[in-house]
Parts: sequence; C-alpha cells; structure tokens
Amino acid sequence: MKLSKITAPALLALFLGACGGADRADDAAPEAADEAAAAQADDIAVTEAELAGNPFLEEWDTPYGVPPFSRIEDAHYMPAIKKGVLELRAEIDLIANNADEPGFDNTIVALERAGRLLNKAAYTFGNITGTDINDELRALQSEIYPMLTRERDAITMNDELYARVKAVYDQRETLGLDEQDARLLELTHRGFVRAGAALSPEVKEQVAEINAEISALTTKFGQNLLLETKAFTMELKSDEDVAGLSDDFKVGIWDDEKEAWVVGLNRSSYETFMTQSENRELRERLFNGYRLRATGGERDNGPIAIKVAQLRAKRAELMGYDSHAHYILEYNMAKTPKGAEDFLLRVWEPGLAQAKQERADMQAMIGDELTFAAHDWWHYAEKLRLERYNLDENATKPYFKLENVRDGAFTMANRLFGITFEEVEVQGWNPVVVSFDVKDENGEHLGLFMTDMFARESKRGGAWMNSYRGTSNIDGESIRPLVTNNMNLTTPPEGEPALMRFSEVETLFHEFGHGLHGIMTKIDYPTFSGVDGPRDYTEFPAQILEHWTAQPEMLEIYARHHETGEVIPADLVERMRLARNHNQGFATTEYTAASLLDLAWHSLSSEEAAKITDARAFEKEVLAGYGLIPEIEPRYRSQYFSHIFAGGYSAGYYAYLWSEILDADGFDAFKQAENIWDPVIAGRLKKWVYEAGGLREADELYRNFRGQDPSIEPLLEGRGFSATGGE
Repeated sequence: MKLSKITAPALLALFLGACGGADRADDAAPEAADEAAAAQADDIAVTEAELAGNPFLEEWDTPYGVPPFSRIEDAHYMPAIKKGVLELRAEIDLIANNADEPGFDNTIVALERAGRLLNKAAYTFGNITGTDINDELRALQSEIYPMLTRERDAITMNDELYARVKAVYDQRETLGLDEQDARLLELTHRGFVRAGAALSPEVKEQVAEINAEISALTTKFGQNLLLETKAFTMELKSDEDVAGLSDDFKVGIWDDEKEAWVVGLNRSSYETFMTQSENRELRERLFNGYRLRATGGERDNGPIAIKVAQLRAKRAELMGYDSHAHYILEYNMAKTPKGAEDFLLRVWEPGLAQAKQERADMQAMIGDELTFAAHDWWHYAEKLRLERYNLDENATKPYFKLENVRDGAFTMANRLFGITFEEVEVQGWNPVVVSFDVKDENGEHLGLFMTDMFARESKRGGAWMNSYRGTSNIDGESIRPLVTNNMNLTTPPEGEPALMRFSEVETLFHEFGHGLHGIMTKIDYPTFSGVDGPRDYTEFPAQILEHWTAQPEMLEIYARHHETGEVIPADLVERMRLARNHNQGFATTEYTAASLLDLAWHSLSSEEAAKITDARAFEKEVLAGYGLIPEIEPRYRSQYFSHIFAGGYSAGYYAYLWSEILDADGFDAFKQAENIWDPVIAGRLKKWVYEAGGLREADELYRNFRGQDPSIEPLLEGRGFSATGGE
C-alpha cells in the first residue's frame, strides 16, 4: 500500500470519507427513524468490571501521547471499543436530537469532535493487527470490523441527523464560513449522501445488510491471505539449493533451529530468491507458491472475491449507479471507468510491446537450452541487465545502508521544506521501532514519525504508512499526528547492517512521502487533514519523492559505502541511469494487468456479477482479452489481490499509475528549473500538496502547485515509451 487508515480522526469522518462523495437524491425527504439503527441499539454492553484497569480509558501521559504499548493487552481492545461505541452513540443522539436550530457548530463541528475514545482504541487496534497480529487479535477482527460497519451505517442512515446536516448545507451560502469550514460542510454532506442517507428506508436497510456482509468477507479475505502467505516456506539444505544466492542473503534467511536456509513469500525475500537463484526447479516452486496462494481448500479466496464483487455491484445498483466503479470514480480524477481504462491502455500497449521484446531477448540469451517461462523472468532479466549494463544489485547494495537511506530522506525533506527530524526515545509497539520528533522551519513540533522496517511472522506483507493519531485543531486545541512507516526488509544478522536493493530505497522514499503528507498538514479538521483526496491523487505526494532517489546530488548525500563511507562511484551511478528502464515492459505490464483486472471486477453490473462462478476463469478471460502474455502474471491475482478485496483500493488500483502522471509532470518542474531544490517550486509543493490535505478538489490542488494541468508525456518518457504510444 503503500497509504492505509483504520479510522479517520473521528470514526464518523473515516466512514464518510471511505464512502466517497456524491450529491445524489438530495431533495428526497427524510423518512421515519432508521430501522437498522433501532434494531442494533441494545446489542452492545460492557461492564465496569470489564473496563477496570483499561489503559484506553486513561489520559496517556506518555511521551508525545503514544499508546502505552507495554500496558495494552489483547483483552483490552474489545471492552474499550464497546465503550467507545456507546459513548459515540450518546454523542450522536445529542446532536441529532438537539432542540436548537441546526447550525455549523452544533451539528457539523460536533460530529467532527465525536468518537474520541473509539478513535483511540480503533487506531491502536488497526495498527497492531497490521504489525503484530496473533490468533486472538485475528478473532477480534472478525467481531470488531462488522461492529464498526454497523455503527457507520447507524450514523449515516440516521434520518434526524441527516436532516440537520442537510439543513446546514442548504443554508451554506449565508453562514459566512471560511474556506476550511466550507470544505468540512461540503464533505460531511457529501459523505452522508454517498452513504445512502437520502435513500428510502427499505433501500437503506438493504445497503446496511450489504455493508455488514462485505465487512465480514473482506476481513476474512485478508486473514486467509496472511495465513496462506505465512504457511508457505522452502527449506534449502544443499549447495545446489542455494546456488547463486549472495552471502548476505543466505545469512539473512538462515534458520538455526531448522539448520537450513528458509525462504518464504515475503516480497523482499521472494524477489531476491527469484532473481539470484540458479536452481530453476526451486524458482518454479517458489513462483507457484506465491501465485497460487489462497486458491484452494478452506482458505480459498476465490468465492470471497466473487461474493464481494457481487455485493458491491448490487449496492451500487441500489444507490443509482451503473457499477461499483462508477460509484467509486465519481469524485476521482479519472471520473469514470472508461476514463481510467482509456488511460491504462495508453500505457498498456507500449508496455506490452516492450515486454514481448524483453521476452524475446531473454529467450535469445538462453538459446535452445530451455523454453523461457514465467518463473524465469526475474532471473534472466537480472542476467541481461548485467550483460548490457555491467550492473547487478550486489554492486549497489553496499551503498544503500538503511540508516543512511533514511537520513538521506530526512535531508531531502529539510532541503525542500525546512523540516527537521531528531531521534527520540519512545517506547514503540515492537523493539525494532525507531521514532523521530519532527519540527517545522521555526522549530515547532509537527508530529512524531515512527518507523518499523523489518519483516516478521506477525506482520502483514508490503509497505505502508499509517497513523496512531490524526491531526486536529478545533477551537485551538492543537493535536499533532503520530505517523508510522512500515516496510518488510529482511532482518540482517546481529551486528550486520541492513543493506537495501534500489527498489527498496524507492519504496522507503515513497512511504516517507505519505508520511510527510500526514505530518505536515495545516488543516484543522480531521475529515480532510493529512493524507486525503481521491485515490488517484493521494499516491502523488508519495511517488514524486521517488524521483529524488537517483539524482546525483541526492546520491552524494545518502549513497555511501557501509564500510568505507565512500560515495557511490560516478560510473556506477551512470550504469544505474542507463539501466533505469531495463525490464520496464515487464514492470508496466504486470502492474497494468492488475489495474485492468480490478476495473473489470468492479465495472460489472449486478446482473453480470451474479453470473460469475469461477474467479480464475473470469480473470483469465479478462486478461486474455487485453492480450496478456502467459509469461507474465498480473502483479496480483484475484485471490491475493488484497488492495481491492481487503483494502481501500477497489476500482482504484490504477491510481498508482494515474498518480505517476502527476509525479512525473510535477518533478519535471524541478528539472526545467535545473535545480532539484528550487525553493519557489518546493514552496508551492509544500503549500498546495503536503500542507493542504483535502482542502480543495485534487485537480485544483495540483494546478495550484504546478501552474498547469498535468501532461502524460513525462510519464511515458520516464518509462522509456514514446508519447505516441510506441516503444
């Protein structure tokens, strides 16, 4: 994921934001009290005995207000969340039944303040289940997330509450609101309507039932995937098994207890093994272990994916949309499924053409010895890179020590935005967590930045940014964020440095960009502070920072040999530059294939979705229709496509590539200025992107930074494709 929130700084804010925004059925009259809310009004109870000694009920006097992790036990979560739900219900009742006329403060701002205890517990629970899950927490997920979904629906489908929100919205032109106030009102009203507040009681009830079922299914999907990922390992015991593996990788995967080298499906270890291993049989075995996860048995995610797609299609139909994708994309930059697909095809066609040439080049390298297959791609792509550019990752890794790369990112942020990072002693959720106090150019505290860089069995895969606390400045009560960055680097042996592949360097800078978006916000209201905006915009603040990683001025700062301190040699940098687009056809095709698959799942009508009975058959038909070659798998097959079936990217996985239009065009401004630290451009980037949150619509924020609409040409050129669509 890169970006992933459990809640917004208020539970309500998350649920409204998660539903997107549309102002449909605006004039429908509110109906009688919501049956779904009434039906579950008494289903949650918690006793004083259950709450005794619960740290979530206390004011935390820890440094920076971080959760007191050493005191929080698994048994504390459910009572605290139940208590938080009950408190939130009481707050909502007071707002909905207020005898005073609806106003901005007593309705909109009051909603923004609601749910403090629930936020506190849910933020912590959501983060911990991503980094240090166990069987007890996994069981709690299955109870807590459907519960929170029901609460969301009880709020957004509360007729009295919506009537007050709509009354304030209808008089918005006469309230004298400033820009942030007006934006909060707009987004709050939009969120209620998008969640179904203006629907008939019968349709509301159906939507609520669908929401609850989707919540349970997506939770199960994610749990199945994690268990399946952790269940697969290969034990390597002979020289033949480890042929080609680098010494540092072998040291990192050695298991004393098993007296073997053990490699699993962690993406970092997976790609390293697939690239380095000379043992073709083991490469195929690992490849199949990765791509066949959650495809059979009791943890088969295929039926879950089908059911989720069917439910989303049905819900979209009930709410007046042609498909789930139409619903989701209405307020995204792409606007429509066709807009997203047309964009993807502009990149798909040259990318696929280049991938076919890459395949031919690798087959030519192999000769008649064997027929090139999908599990050969990483290995022979690396051999071809070495042959063409005299470059392999083992030559560059010594210059990318984790601490140096991280400090380089900090220096970049300081040069661009004037902010500083100071390491501080703060107890984290895991002993590997390292924390930093972030200050602005005036020395004022901006937030706490907490890093968790290494893989472990209890941690989900990938890399992401999250928060333990969001930002708020209502009535001058300044609350600054607790932001996290998470990666899954292989843990080095004790006393040895963590050396990174260059792709991992780019990932660190990417997640750091999300972190800055969360830390630097100047927005007062939690609903649109920090990381905010449509999916095809929110990746932009992360992706633009990846451009700095390979700039010579930047490499001089952080790319230093971990033993000698020597700056990475100029000839090695030049070889990296020449090899920049090596294997770009593969990278573009596997990503775009997954994006097109996501759109296909979510562009189905309710009737079309109901006919699907086999997830793999549907997937193969879709990808064959676009001409995907058999040697390339989509980056995510449906059964392990957690972004869309267990995360927040449904109908939005294309966003990473769409955001690349913005980041390539945005960095082009620095290139045109011939100064990657240009203070004027950096100042606009700071003001209109990192500080602005969701203050305005995404295209307006981008224009305010760039001074123009984005062009796709820098993206195509950056990938080595021509603007006309050829190679």
